[in-house]
Amino acid sequence: MKHKDIEQLAKNYIVDTAEGPVNKRVQEITLRLLTDLMKAIEDLDISQSEFWTGVDYFAKTGAVGEMALLIPGLGLERFLDIRADEADERAGLLSGTPRTIEGPLYVAGAPVCEGFARLDDGTEEAEGEILFMDGTVFDHNGKPVPNATVEVWHANLKGGYSFFDTTQSEFNLRRTLIADDQGRYSFRSIVPSGYSCPPNGQTQKLLDQLGRHGHRPAHIHFFVSAEGHAKLTTQINIDGDPYLWDDFAFASREGLIPAINKITDPAEIQKRGLDRPFSSIHFDFQLRPAEASVTAEVERPRRAA
Repeated sequence: MKHKDIEQLAKNYIVDTAEGPVNKRVQEITLRLLTDLMKAIEDLDISQSEFWTGVDYFAKTGAVGEMALLIPGLGLERFLDIRADEADERAGLLSGTPRTIEGPLYVAGAPVCEGFARLDDGTEEAEGEILFMDGTVFDHNGKPVPNATVEVWHANLKGGYSFFDTTQSEFNLRRTLIADDQGRYSFRSIVPSGYSCPPNGQTQKLLDQLGRHGHRPAHIHFFVSAEGHAKLTTQINIDGDPYLWDDFAFASREGLIPAINKITDPAEIQKRGLDRPFSSIHFDFQLRPAEASVTAEVERPRRAA
């Protein structure tokens, strides 16, 4: 079939059959996606067996809850961020901490702490590297943002996230920090490990066919928000990780790789109430002004406790 014939056929199926009220936006998107899929089937000569194999793959991926893992693995979540960056640039909003993907492992409802929090439950303290991280939330003019909200979550030493990894305690390595009146936040945790897609999971099955790995570098996720400012979704990567610039989810970005400093000074160790060296990261966030037409908050299904 020629493309113009496919376009007419898709219109017949989606538009011309409408008899009741129509959601024009849903109709527009459905028509475009169906038309493009039909064209791909024709152009690539996709067989019926291949088509139904693909349908079965997506059905199984959804059934095991891996669609939100597959999306970043295919670069689609990063693509959405690229479009948001371009929209900000057109609007003249060039300042601010770089955004990057949210990923599939956020859980709403983490305990709220004022200024400082300890994220880890202590179960991995002996084998892990203790981490202190601090910084300030600034506005686009470089002024501190009092009482900004900093949500933080990351993996444990095995690359697992609480709630998804049921062996961990509730809200382990997850907190909601309220910055002080100078916009400052800080927390204690452990240096996280990176993680990999489940080796026998649906996402890795496709990655294997594409000759790709499913590994992520060690990282820490953040939502940063304050009234009058666009909500920031970002993450920092742990410098030195072997997958730092080879992230299967394409989330590594310049400006999001702060130095991680090893603190060995006995006075500093004693000041923290520790008996061994620890690591320290300083990282400031800069928020963009709220521009609803450019930086609207992303609405998507999320896990809640």
